[in-house]
Amino acid sequence: MVVRYSSAFKMQVVKEVESGKDSIAGLQRKYGIRGDGTIQCWLRKFGKGHTISKVVRVEHPQERNRVKQLEAEKRQLESALAQTQMKLMAYEKLVEVAEREYRIDIKKKPGTMPLENS
Repeated sequence: MVVRYSSAFKMQVVKEVESGKDSIAGLQRKYGIRGDGTIQCWLRKFGKGHTISKVVRVEHPQERNRVKQLEAEKRQLESALAQTQMKLMAYEKLVEVAEREYRIDIKKKPGTMPLENS
C-alpha cells in the first residue's frame, strides 16, 4: 500500500526535526512513516539546510541586460584578437620568406650588417 503525505504534513515533520523536538527515528514511529529515507528526503526538499548550498543572486533587468551586453562585447574582442594574431603570423611568415628569397635581413637589429649577396 502506497501512502501519500501532504506538503503541509511533510513540512510539519521537517520543522519538528529541525527544532530538535524529536529524532527522525522517533518521528517515524510517532507518525507511522515506514520508509527509511523518507524524512531525510523531506529534509533535503523542505528543510532549512537545503538553502545553505545554494547561491541566490538578486538582479534587476538592467543588470541582466548589462551582463549580456558585456558578454557580447567580450566575444567581439576575442574575435578581433584572434584575427590580429592570424595577421601577425601571416606577416611574420611573409618576412621570413622575403628574407630567404632576397637574402636580406628585414628584421634588422641596430648595428648589424646586411647578409652577403651570392
